[in-house]
Amino acid sequence: MTETQLGPFAGPTSPHWRRTRLLSIGTRSTTDFEDRGATSIPQEPNDTTFLNRVNRSITFYGSTISMPTMRTQLASTAQRRSTVVGGLPHTHELFPPGHVSPRSLRARSSSFFRRSIAYDAPMNGTTDFPDDDNEAAKANGIRVWYSSFSSIDWLHDAIKDSNRIFKLRKRTSLRGRIRNAIDRSVGWIVVTIIGILAAVLAFMIVRSEQLLFDLKEGHCTGSWYKAKRFCCPVGPPSTLIGTEEDACDAWETWDKFFKDHLGVDGWFVEYITFAMIALCLALVSALLTVNFTASTSFVGKKDSGVLSPSFPQSTYPKAHTSSLTGGIPRKVIYFAAGSGIPEVKTILSGFVIHGYLGGRTLAVKTIGLALSVASGLSLGKEGPLVHISACVGNIISRYFPKYETNEGKRREILSAASAAGVAVAFGAPIGGVLFSLEEVSYFFPAKVMWRSFFCAIVAAVTLRFLDPFGTGKLVLFQVSYDKDWHAFELGFFVIIGVFGGVYGAYFSKMNFWWAKNVRGKTWLGKHPIFEVLLITSVTTAFCFLNPYTRLGGTELVYNLFAECHKGDFNEGLCASQSSEIQPLITAIGIAMIVKGMLTVVTFGIKLPAGIFIPTLGVGACFGRIVGLTVQYLQWERPSLGMFKACNGDRFCIIPGVYAMVGATAALSGVTRTTVSLAVIMVELTDTLTYVVPIMISVLVAKTVADALEPKGIYDLCIELIELPYLDGKMEHLWGGLQAGDAAVREVDAIYLERPNTVRQLRDQLQSVVSAGYGDGGLPILQQESGGSKMIGYIGVSELEHALTIVADDADAICQFYPAVGPSHDDVTSISSSYREFNNGPDLFDFTMYMDHAPLSVSTHAPLELVQQFFVKLGARYVVVTSSSGFFEGVIDKKHWVAFLDELDARRRQ
Repeated sequence: MTETQLGPFAGPTSPHWRRTRLLSIGTRSTTDFEDRGATSIPQEPNDTTFLNRVNRSITFYGSTISMPTMRTQLASTAQRRSTVVGGLPHTHELFPPGHVSPRSLRARSSSFFRRSIAYDAPMNGTTDFPDDDNEAAKANGIRVWYSSFSSIDWLHDAIKDSNRIFKLRKRTSLRGRIRNAIDRSVGWIVVTIIGILAAVLAFMIVRSEQLLFDLKEGHCTGSWYKAKRFCCPVGPPSTLIGTEEDACDAWETWDKFFKDHLGVDGWFVEYITFAMIALCLALVSALLTVNFTASTSFVGKKDSGVLSPSFPQSTYPKAHTSSLTGGIPRKVIYFAAGSGIPEVKTILSGFVIHGYLGGRTLAVKTIGLALSVASGLSLGKEGPLVHISACVGNIISRYFPKYETNEGKRREILSAASAAGVAVAFGAPIGGVLFSLEEVSYFFPAKVMWRSFFCAIVAAVTLRFLDPFGTGKLVLFQVSYDKDWHAFELGFFVIIGVFGGVYGAYFSKMNFWWAKNVRGKTWLGKHPIFEVLLITSVTTAFCFLNPYTRLGGTELVYNLFAECHKGDFNEGLCASQSSEIQPLITAIGIAMIVKGMLTVVTFGIKLPAGIFIPTLGVGACFGRIVGLTVQYLQWERPSLGMFKACNGDRFCIIPGVYAMVGATAALSGVTRTTVSLAVIMVELTDTLTYVVPIMISVLVAKTVADALEPKGIYDLCIELIELPYLDGKMEHLWGGLQAGDAAVREVDAIYLERPNTVRQLRDQLQSVVSAGYGDGGLPILQQESGGSKMIGYIGVSELEHALTIVADDADAICQFYPAVGPSHDDVTSISSSYREFNNGPDLFDFTMYMDHAPLSVSTHAPLELVQQFFVKLGARYVVVTSSSGFFEGVIDKKHWVAFLDELDARRRQ
């Protein structure tokens, strides 16, 4: 790090170094240690500061905790002001190369005069002073980078982008117009790259999964790298199971291989080979996930020196307690595990999880997904493709300053990337846009919808050219039907919808119960690798003998969707006479039960796993059973009045249509998606003929599921891992509660009448973080007759950054000035921090970090108003004032989510 990188507008430095700087305040001058070449600070035995205290009374994942606990912590820690620091393990990187004291930094004017609206950007040496046009923007204060497990400030990011656009539009020269054109085109360039890369990764995953899945049964003698469908190009690769076309001389099964080479024969040889390969695939996927994507292993420069997880080894996979978090344990989650949609949904709502959309997670998720799906576990790849596309969107957008320095703008790109993920998963670009709007995205303006559609189209077209299945289709189970549905079938479609709702509700309940009480409270939770091996063993044992459960998820869904015509073979899922239907229904029913139960225990294990395909499979099985039952009735009782519409056609009932409707109903019951799911299924069938049955099943399924369980599977996952997701769709009963009832009144504050030294502010920072208030900040108050008047608010990250710069002068007084117009000469204006000295800014003037205009609400305001502040305006915090305008308390987003959880829990009692 160069000398010019230490200043108010500098990019992030090492969290280790920042933490050490904070610990060194008040011990002795850090410059003395630098001159002596010291690498550590003497440690005192009687250390009681928060940075060195371990308190295991709170367990949370940077998210929600109960309001009574929070208030108790705030009240008990607000009075602790220790000034003796020591007793912690210090890093050897006490001072970055080229470190200089803050007093000498004033002489380096050209290093700091970056625009106040910028954060998380390297120094570029510009000497532009902030102009008066930016005065309104500066009233919101500058922001440094967002630490992990914190919420973004949507309002600040919107103001910053508005000011950036204002400056661009002011340029009327040729160069200015060119820059404006480039700025407008950046978004389209980004989504184009994302769409192409998302399709390429999907192609690689599909091809790898096909090869590895077929490897469990045999290999291609001519080309070992080919899956069975490409090794045996006899007929279409996606034919129904059980047909004569399964025979292929180029494909050698393992039982034949061992018989020819070792003289060993029998079904047990085939089963052992099948099981061992499946176990190896699942094991490698789980090892990659657990060893490379644990949340405690992701540490970057943006992490806070007092909030981020500690970097030494932890006892995996127990709750991780960090000295940097004041002993507040965080649950260890694995970024590549699961579908990723709940976490992506939370990130898009404004929560920051560094590393979750990074390159390491992308690599492990891509490789692990191909392995886990190929193992034959009851899981799918469609959900994880959304996470993978979001990773691509995050990585690509970071190469463009427009999105790198604005978290709010970056989430627009992530919304488009999520749409591309669904587009490559289902071959449904329109459905992908609607899924992003309905289920994933939190902020979705019109321009984001247009870019999301463009990104999804690019992804779908690219995947179409790559042709992963060799069939010319985007997805394997893309089908078409040549017959229309009949009015008498609507009643059966309603029955299927009821089943989808019941299944979705109770599946969500059982999966949540299993994850919370079995996986979370037994030895399975402490040994996730063993859990993966156990479930894989059970899966192979149950699925090996049944021809339908043995199929891959997409192959099963395709065969259930497929339409049978005259002349089709009797084997498989086609029946030519009524006597063949009953055993077929029995086999499908067993497959449905096995798939359903295995999915309950599989979803949530520590490897990449989606929920779409297993749910589609269970619903399609039930729908196929209903369709075969109706077909049986038609063949046995053709004289029934409802079958007059068939006009003697024995094949007017298409069981595949019932399977498609059942799959739609089940997925709607599990995920609670409606419009997007209906459009996805319509795009899959390439026709609008069956849009009415699909819509009816979706409406019935969601209605029944909501009545039995208000939350879908993704919302329950968010609740399980305690992510602070604020659901704007939920309705709350406020009763007679007002804003003052939700405010945290015991919050620590900075008073202008006190000597706010660097040491004092450091201790206040520690106190606030120890109380679990690290996502908020400190109000800046001025005592007046009748109460305390609020003049501003400073966030924890901004205060940490500012104190790190001035840590050499522990007893120096830091200044906070009220905001007044620049024309007033008697009081410092907002711009004073930039112009205090001729040779540079006054680093002890923290006015530049203050939010002079925080959102405020009266203590008597209804809680619905506060809810709209957080949901519609994207506020990070709301200040509560009395009717006289005096400070009463503050509500930040995390505390608001905790308050809503407590409120809803009381209502249910």
